[in-house]
Amino acid sequence: MTTPPAAPTTATEPTTPTATRHLYIARHAGATPDESGLTQAGLRQAVLLGERLRDIPLAAIHHGPLPRAAHTAQLIGERLAGVPLHSSEPAGDYLPYLPARDELPPETADATLARLAEFPEAERAGGPALAREAVARFTGPVAGTEPRHELLVTHNFLIGWLFRAALDAPPARWLGLNHGNAALTLLRYTPGRTATVVFFNDMRHLPKELRWTGFPPELRG
Repeated sequence: MTTPPAAPTTATEPTTPTATRHLYIARHAGATPDESGLTQAGLRQAVLLGERLRDIPLAAIHHGPLPRAAHTAQLIGERLAGVPLHSSEPAGDYLPYLPARDELPPETADATLARLAEFPEAERAGGPALAREAVARFTGPVAGTEPRHELLVTHNFLIGWLFRAALDAPPARWLGLNHGNAALTLLRYTPGRTATVVFFNDMRHLPKELRWTGFPPELRG
């Protein structure tokens, strides 16, 4: 009797080890009315945020390309010896997601859609793709076996989008999330676990007179 040939074996692909990413996120410091730089208060905010981060073993500072984010990152970096700065278009200012009418509360849908339509076409049309790239680049565990700490200096809309993504909230829920200038948020991405919001919009490093800037007046604490 002929022995049947052995079934082919499937090689198991080796898996790349991953480690926890600690993503610190800051909104840029207070900007001048023309958004070409930082106000005097904004300069102080950025310096104080840099002081707050001195004991964090940051591997990199990522920032948006616009002057208010780039200058904030520069001032922070001057207080953190040896931490490289990286300008990144996905860390910029844009609309990360454009909701449909039925995704919004009926009583505010028209006003919300009208407000979003006022933004420049480039920020509306190109935003969703940049938002997907930002999630791919800045979130999730990192390759290797060592935890990684990174800082992202960006804008209010992207912070709301990343916070929403960490909670697996509906896409339109990025709307209505506000973040103060030079305030700090920490998201943690541990292999095999859901993302963790460690804290959000923390202003403890800022004196009272420098807190809550960047918020609509009616929402300031």
